[in-house]
Formats: sequence, structure tokens, C-alpha cells
Amino acid sequence: MKHSLLARARVPALALAVVVPLAACAADDGGGHDMAGMSGGSSSPSATAPGDPSEAAVNDADVMFAQMMVPHHEQAVEMSDTLLAKDGVGPELVDLAQQIKAAQGPEIETLTGWLADWGADPAPGGTTGHGMGGMMSAEDMQALDDATGADAERLFLEQMVEHHEGAVEMARAEVADGADAGAVEMARSVVDAQTDEIRLMQELLASR
Repeated sequence: MKHSLLARARVPALALAVVVPLAACAADDGGGHDMAGMSGGSSSPSATAPGDPSEAAVNDADVMFAQMMVPHHEQAVEMSDTLLAKDGVGPELVDLAQQIKAAQGPEIETLTGWLADWGADPAPGGTTGHGMGGMMSAEDMQALDDATGADAERLFLEQMVEHHEGAVEMARAEVADGADAGAVEMARSVVDAQTDEIRLMQELLASR
């Protein structure tokens, strides 16, 4: 009799032992996934689709690079236009000034577009004196405007070497600290192209 009672007691216990794991599995199959989806923002995908502009992909170094490089490039274009407007400029200097304009004009448009896309304040236009690396003062720009012949060529080369050195310094800072892939790539291009132009200008100065 005792054995019969024990057998009956074991049946519900076994049934319960089977039911509990099954219930747990059911919770894992259904509710478990819901919990995983609610388990914190770190596991959920970003609201920004891959390839879309994202604030997380842009940092202060990128914004500063664009804001500073726009007026810096604008002044280089202005200096080149000033030289190209003069009579008797040698063909090597003409080619150099045109090369600078051809490279930096489109970069100004790209940089300005990035600033708009990033929601950043646009860079101020025009010259800003010596507060930015390599920038010419108003007096420097007037001296170039007033110069003629060989003096104009020499002054242009001297000023543009200094100007390019400032741009290379800013670009290297962006390469080191920037986050936006496009801005970093442009900075690398500025370093390479303007370093080559500095070398050329120094050679031209040495030959005079």
C-alpha cells in the first residue's frame, strides 16, 4: 500500500518536472527574443543607415578643419588671381597659379557642402590676418597687389610658401585627429600636393 502511494506521488512530480523545462523553452522561443531586443541600446542597430551622414562620424577636428580651410583656400585663390592679372608673369608662375586655383576652388565647394551637411556654422569668408596658420594680412595682400614684374613673382612665391606651410600644418592635424573619412582623405591630399608645391616654389625662389 505504501509503495502504491509513493508511486502516485511520484507521477505528479515527474509531470511537473517535464512541464517546467518545456515552459522555459517556450519562454526562450518567444518572450526571450523580446527581452533581448529590450536589453539596452548598445545591442540595437543605429538609427542611421550605413553610408548615411551621421554626427557620430564627424568630430570637432573635422569641423575645425573645414571651417579654417575654406578661408585659407579662398585667400590662395585670391593671391593666384592677383598674380595672373599682372603683365609679364613667367609661364612657370602662371602654371603654378592656375594649378593652385584648379585644386583649391573645387575643395572650397566640397568643404562648404560638408559644413552644411554637418549642421556646422559656415566658415567666415575673406582673409583673417595672421590668426590662422600661413594667412596673409591685409598689408601682405596689398603688397602683392602693388608689386610688378620680378618683384611680384618673388613676393607671390614667398607668400605662397608660407601660406602652403600653414595649410599643411592644419591638414596634418586633421589626418591625426579627424573622424570623417572624406575630410581625412582631403587632408592627406592637401599634405601631398602642397608639400610638392612648396618644394617647387622653393626651387623657383633659389633660381632667382
